[in-house]
Amino acid sequence: MMTVHFFNLFSFFLQFNFKVRTMGSLSLAWVGDETGVILVLTTFQVPLFMMRFGQSNLYRSEDYGKTFTDVTHLINHTFIQTEFGIAVSPDHSGKVILTADVSETGGFRLFRSRNFGRTFETSEVPFEPLIQMLYNPGDCNILLTLSIRLDLWLSEDFGATWRKIHDSVCLVRCIYFTTNNNGSCNDKGMLELRKTVDYGKSFQTIATRVYSFVLGGRFVFASIMTGKDTERIIHVSVNGGEAWNIAQLPAVNHEQFYSILAANENMIFMHVDDPEDSGIGTIYVSDDRGTVFSKSLERHLYTTTGSDTDFTTITSLRGVYMTSVLSEDGTVETMITFDQGLDDSRKCKRATPNYVDSTSTPLSAHRVQWASFFVGDGESAVTPDVYVSDDGGYSWSLSLTGPHHYAILDSGALLVAVEHTNFPVNQIKFSTDEGRCWRTYNFTSDRFHFSGMDSEPGSRSLNVSLWGYRNDFTKWVVITIDFRNLLSRDCNDADYVPWLAHSADPDRSTDGCVLGYKETFQRLRKDSACWNGRRFSGRQRLSPCTCTLDDYQCDFGYFRPENSSECVEQEEMKGHPLEFCLNGTTEELQTSGYRKIPGDLCTGGFQPVRKETDLRRRCTSDALHPFSLTESNASNAAIIAVVVIAMLLMSAVVGVWVVKKYVCGGRSVSYVSAVGHYTLFSRIS
Repeated sequence: MMTVHFFNLFSFFLQFNFKVRTMGSLSLAWVGDETGVILVLTTFQVPLFMMRFGQSNLYRSEDYGKTFTDVTHLINHTFIQTEFGIAVSPDHSGKVILTADVSETGGFRLFRSRNFGRTFETSEVPFEPLIQMLYNPGDCNILLTLSIRLDLWLSEDFGATWRKIHDSVCLVRCIYFTTNNNGSCNDKGMLELRKTVDYGKSFQTIATRVYSFVLGGRFVFASIMTGKDTERIIHVSVNGGEAWNIAQLPAVNHEQFYSILAANENMIFMHVDDPEDSGIGTIYVSDDRGTVFSKSLERHLYTTTGSDTDFTTITSLRGVYMTSVLSEDGTVETMITFDQGLDDSRKCKRATPNYVDSTSTPLSAHRVQWASFFVGDGESAVTPDVYVSDDGGYSWSLSLTGPHHYAILDSGALLVAVEHTNFPVNQIKFSTDEGRCWRTYNFTSDRFHFSGMDSEPGSRSLNVSLWGYRNDFTKWVVITIDFRNLLSRDCNDADYVPWLAHSADPDRSTDGCVLGYKETFQRLRKDSACWNGRRFSGRQRLSPCTCTLDDYQCDFGYFRPENSSECVEQEEMKGHPLEFCLNGTTEELQTSGYRKIPGDLCTGGFQPVRKETDLRRRCTSDALHPFSLTESNASNAAIIAVVVIAMLLMSAVVGVWVVKKYVCGGRSVSYVSAVGHYTLFSRIS
């Protein structure tokens, strides 16, 4: 094993102190892609009678946080509202918006930058904003926002001028919004869902009797009142609300909720809460129409507030997701799936319990995955240890004892960690061999209370910034460590070996096949301490696979018994025709029990029989009509009802929706306040 005196190899570390008064807050945002620009906003405010008093300071870095310049003069020392923070455009064009409270002189003002915060121009806002400015992802000069009077305002010139396009708006997402003619947003179930495709010149009502709605990928989901007391049914549209279908999901009562955990163009992960305030539910995955759902994972741990779950997408590998379940004995276990949650969920560790620590989101870089687990018996007071997987999550090894905050740098060539403790810290740990060996570095002699670490999005940087405070929150500091001299040598071809993702049995022809093809990456040797660089991509190679049972999920009315790869018909469905309402007509399904996984690209091989026949009986799943589901023939409606009820086996009342990330708007902003480090969720209730 190579031995290096690492402490002498750091380029430097730099410390910067920010002006924050007691009970102040600090917001941080990266601006652009690979620009090195970071904006930091510190704010202090005190609510006074009939007004608020506050002050803000703005800081800017152009070298990935190594140095900062106080640029408060660019915003004229104006008070920037904490709840709006730094709104950065999602197109990496360098657009930034700060919303200033100048109520003492008559209203609100925008500070707008088109050059990564180098300069700002101002414009007055003819209303008091309720939410942060929302960018149109297709054209970031187009902005939307709501006023405190629930008016919807639009700007087509990056906030220079504004015009009101609608009133009585309750919720807005992209081009969709809910409204109520009586001006009240409290009458849920009486809302209209509308959209505009011409920047407010015209509007189309696409659903009525709406309780809530949410966007996910290309899908629009709406919870619609049926007219029977408080009963509500979920509808889904894949064409912008022009037509609706009923999602074949279990119904819930008013004490339960739905949550979209993840979404893409092909499918949806949906959490359905269990009854009786249990804190658990079931994950379902959809077909490519978002209509037919299959059960994926039971006893999924998700708090009853609908805001706390460990569900994590492993972005570097296709089809891989991690989350936690609550076992029958009350212990918590970590689960992982390698095929989009369809049939291959398994425990990450065979310890009891083992649990992904929700305070430290699992991270990944190609084959390297990193997560915290609680390991111990159900009665012991345990803390989470840190485990690392170097094969994409199939096996795990203990890397660090005790809870840590961590980050991946240089596409996995460097791992860094800071111990999670209530005491002041001055030490960072780092590893160049995927967590097998760790070194420590004392980055300051003046310890501080650690609040979080941040590095450039994408895990390609060799800089990491540590945030914290001294002296009772009155002295916030950032310490940036540059590891470039640690990995002073550029990697070459000899430093890499090919690695087949999802490889479990090299002797099988289907080894590594996931969702219809194999992926081969260039993997850095564990003993190669070198720099991947910002342009490193892994140079993946794709190879098609022949279709097998693994490329199919169980069809409507079928399920896979435990430890079986074959789909069998549900007992309650036998003898009933498989009919469902789709796009306004009744469809009869003839199936051998399988349908291809959305997004699967396999060819040839296993090709099960599946046919949907239009019975030419009209039905509607149209939220615009008095009844959400009608049938021209009453007996046919009864058949459909029997099928749906047998499939769902639950009461038909739909409750709260929760979505984990904004579909529209700016890039995410790290937020640190005097009372902790927060993860924010967008709740639809």
